[in-house]
Amino acid sequence: MIDNMDEIPSGGVGIKILGKIADELSYTRTSDGRNCLLIVKYYQQPGLVPSQPSTKAGIFKRSLDVLNSFNFGFPKQQTRQSEPSSNHPIQKFSLQQNTDIQTVAQVLFWLEQLDPLSIPEAVLHQFKLAVIEGFTNAVRHAHKNLPLETPIELEITVFNERLELKIWDLGEPFDLQAKLKEELSVSWNDLGFMLH
Repeated sequence: MIDNMDEIPSGGVGIKILGKIADELSYTRTSDGRNCLLIVKYYQQPGLVPSQPSTKAGIFKRSLDVLNSFNFGFPKQQTRQSEPSSNHPIQKFSLQQNTDIQTVAQVLFWLEQLDPLSIPEAVLHQFKLAVIEGFTNAVRHAHKNLPLETPIELEITVFNERLELKIWDLGEPFDLQAKLKEELSVSWNDLGFMLH
């Protein structure tokens, strides 16, 4: 068990891992003065073959949509969607933890809610790693000089073929893109050193 934040490896490892795992990654300052790290991971549900919508079906649906937009006094027809929209959440999980590295165990327990969902195992493991890296980065870096009672909020939203993680912190903001470029150049420099 980790007894001290200093026992967690540092040196940009977390940013490198997040950069490799995430399909989309951003860090922004919100209107309420917090920072929000957004990590998006796409996946294909097991057993599903990506469908190519037929042009005929697309034209037919658009025609019906146009006709339905005119309300001729007829009751609206209820249409059944053949598959869930990728923009409607299937599930959403939220957690608030103090700035204490000891709460990583609670974050791991919270992540178990994802296990029964139809998410490929490799994607699930990568996403869980991203959650832990994001949380420990907030504890170790963003909240480094803040009281332990300072909250870190986490939210996972599960969509049909993507996972979204938002982590809100109250630390000083930083330039994520610059940090990623810096870490990438350090990695290439390290590789160049090893090749010589």
